Amino acid sequence: MPTHHNWQLGRDIEYPYDAPLPQKQVAYVFDINKCIECQTCTVACKTAWTSGKGEETIFWNNVETKPYGGYPTTWDLKLLEQREAAKWDKGVLQTKTIFEDHGPLDAPTGHMPTPEDYSAVNLGEDDITGIIEKGAHFSGVHPMWMFYLARICNHCTYPACVAACPRKAVYKRDEDGIVLIDQERCRGYQECVKACPYKKTFFNMISRTSEKCIGCYPRVEQGEVALCVESCIGKIRMHGFLSTQEAPREDNPLDYIVKIRKLALPLYPQFGTSPNVYYIPPVHVPDGFLEQLFGPNVEQAKAMYKNLKDDKQLLGALLLFGSTNRIVTKFKVEGDEVIGWDAKGEEITRVPFTEPTYVRDHYDQRFDVYRHNTT
Repeated sequence: MPTHHNWQLGRDIEYPYDAPLPQKQVAYVFDINKCIECQTCTVACKTAWTSGKGEETIFWNNVETKPYGGYPTTWDLKLLEQREAAKWDKGVLQTKTIFEDHGPLDAPTGHMPTPEDYSAVNLGEDDITGIIEKGAHFSGVHPMWMFYLARICNHCTYPACVAACPRKAVYKRDEDGIVLIDQERCRGYQECVKACPYKKTFFNMISRTSEKCIGCYPRVEQGEVALCVESCIGKIRMHGFLSTQEAPREDNPLDYIVKIRKLALPLYPQFGTSPNVYYIPPVHVPDGFLEQLFGPNVEQAKAMYKNLKDDKQLLGALLLFGSTNRIVTKFKVEGDEVIGWDAKGEEITRVPFTEPTYVRDHYDQRFDVYRHNTT
């Protein structure tokens, strides 16, 4: 098989297709520390894209509770149990990817979920590790933990779904790296469902074809962020593009957060698909668990996040989250504000580092009324 350099793994990998990188790569950053699992993103995606017949159990976007939740059930554990545990040496993956487990003509390592695996969307919701004993809250921060993991299609650089499809119905767009399924070519073999390590390809029992997140490409083509990003109440999401034809740019917020500062990390990079949804690790979760999910740079990312107040450039990039429904392609910290521009060079957002505070008089002479804070 052709070899490609996977920067997330620090080495070359084998992948069936020798296609060049797209002109730019769609990417997302999710700040797990801010997610409250309100599921607004899930509802926005569901009502917009998967509200038809046969799509009742199809969730292109979902938010699950770790460590026990997952949709479909145990989507990640079933694959991890089939494979050797990931081993890293100075940021370089020493174990095989899902494309290298077998011979060059074999499909990527995967598993096919059962119908029952799709029956409980919020299985394990809000479950924490262990049991909190009575009075534990008086002794400081208790050792129990959980966190919310928002998931969409990763629009991988080396997609397993593309590699597995015998019909070549799954393809990656050259202009932006979005991965789509041509449903006129699809014959419902479900090899993409089996191969996707993140189980973000679904089979529609009515249409007998596979479906997946389309990256809100009709919005992207208009310069707008995905619906799940715009609707996010907690402002935990950023949507943009990574540079592929040039060195990472410091004025590109996605390049800066992901490739230059490495604050946001890919989910299960050891699978080898080079996923393009990146997560800022939750600071309260043990490193051992997080390293299994996000690779070897967890400790560094957590320390960086805790010291954001002393890192104005990085903090400025994060302040752009949720500040506009347009895709920010360039940003700059200027004084006590961060400014964002779109692909046309138009200013689309300006965010202050400190929100202004206005104190109004108790008595308003203009309207001859008193202001109070009671209801």
